[in-house]
Amino acid sequence: MEDPGKFLAVMRQTAPLVHNITNYVAMNVMANVLLAAGASPAMIHAREEAAEFAGLAQALTVNIGTLSPPWVQAMEEAAAAAVAAGRPWVLDPVAVGATGYRREVGARLVARAPTVIRGNASEILALAGAQTAGKGADATDAVAMAHAAARDLARRSGAVVAVTGAVDFVTDGRQSAEVANGHAMMPRVTALGCALTGVVGAFCVGQEPFAATVAALAFYGLAGEEAGAVAAGPGSFQVAFLDALAALTAEALTSRARIVCA
Repeated sequence: MEDPGKFLAVMRQTAPLVHNITNYVAMNVMANVLLAAGASPAMIHAREEAAEFAGLAQALTVNIGTLSPPWVQAMEEAAAAAVAAGRPWVLDPVAVGATGYRREVGARLVARAPTVIRGNASEILALAGAQTAGKGADATDAVAMAHAAARDLARRSGAVVAVTGAVDFVTDGRQSAEVANGHAMMPRVTALGCALTGVVGAFCVGQEPFAATVAALAFYGLAGEEAGAVAAGPGSFQVAFLDALAALTAEALTSRARIVCA
């Protein structure tokens, strides 16, 4: 595995403009997370401008948390524009197994050739067509249960697939890695998972997607560890987490990333 700190340094030097079509709950958190990490966020979801803006931005992320038909059209058109422009785009299939509509939209977006698919174990299992015990946006399946489904989905879609949880699993269908950085308080702050998708998109700009995704997850998890060491609860954790993202150096990421390649 390449030096993860290098990917953080390149991302910050690039300061990429990341176009996010995300859910209502996540918009503010995601924008603050991207700014703290060193990227430039934009929240554009109107169909009338989404595709045009996706062609201008350096990366696109799509989150299906609060779906509606006009948003889905904007997502599909923006994804097509990103692919046509050679930009990376990241799919976050929030609660994709919860309803038939979500399953349909998830399949349509996978067909739009995402660069990375990032979700929890239950979401990746559902997107791959496997049995899942997911409950809404919450994962009730262990990450290890989704390893085979992630590899299969990566091979079929051509995307890097990241299954996030206590120990993250990343695969492109040929190579795999596990990332053990993180803190137990992270799932207790709403939209931190959604915001991670934006950070993955930022790291993928101009960098190889598999290694960039692994580095992004280690960076995010290590910031969680830093925040957890000083926070008294979820409220102070959120503030400390933004500070940790901004303060974390490439050198610290290189020395403290817990990455195991398979």
